[in-house]
Amino acid sequence: MQGRPTVADRNAADVQQGEKMKKTTWMAAAALFAAQLTRKPDSVLGLATGSTPIPTYKQLIYLYQQGAVDFSRAVSYNLDEYVGLAPEHPCSYHAFMMEQLFDHVNMRREAIHVPSGNVADLASAARDYDAAIEAAGGIDIQLLGIGRNGHIGFNEPGECFIDNCHLVTLSQSTIEANTRFFHSVDEVPRQAVSLGIGAIMRARQVVLIATGPDKAQAIHDSVLENVTPQVPCSILRYHPNAIFLLDREAASLL
Repeated sequence: MQGRPTVADRNAADVQQGEKMKKTTWMAAAALFAAQLTRKPDSVLGLATGSTPIPTYKQLIYLYQQGAVDFSRAVSYNLDEYVGLAPEHPCSYHAFMMEQLFDHVNMRREAIHVPSGNVADLASAARDYDAAIEAAGGIDIQLLGIGRNGHIGFNEPGECFIDNCHLVTLSQSTIEANTRFFHSVDEVPRQAVSLGIGAIMRARQVVLIATGPDKAQAIHDSVLENVTPQVPCSILRYHPNAIFLLDREAASLL
């Protein structure tokens, strides 16, 4: 006769279920992007960096290898880039995207766009980036993560929502969160160029992924509290087609 489950058994089952839910969020995001590319092969993709989208990119690579998705006519625009890092710098977001996605799929190199963070006139480069997105017809589907302080892209908490691509001074919490990608906190750039809230809100569809307990408060504030630039993600409540893909831990305060 089988005994009753022990506390250890239940804890192990909870961990297994939690990992399954995380995997479901990543796979669902990849499926949404694959569906978009199937409907419109020349889609304009808005892409994100950081640890959150990596499993989604791995799933998209798998779908490409299986012949289920084709990037050959797509165009991409990334959300942000560090100031002062050349594209070939191993910690740049350009290098990140090549390593995590573009080197493994049939994306045309001339169709890949990342904001310029290593040019003399950052303001002019930011205006050109906005103009290029507009000329491409706008973003069809935008992938987002969320920072612990509620930031999306590098749109940090502030006094107002900034519409256009712009120079950002990173908050201390963002610097500390991104230290894991560098050898030390001192190496993390203090500024970045970020797509503005306006371009994100003009995307035809927004897909936000959040997993883990450290994102729970930001998700709570974004979904249940007032819409405010102090929680940049909260603006997505006004988007007509925004999808939040959450695991149980990220949704634990809802």
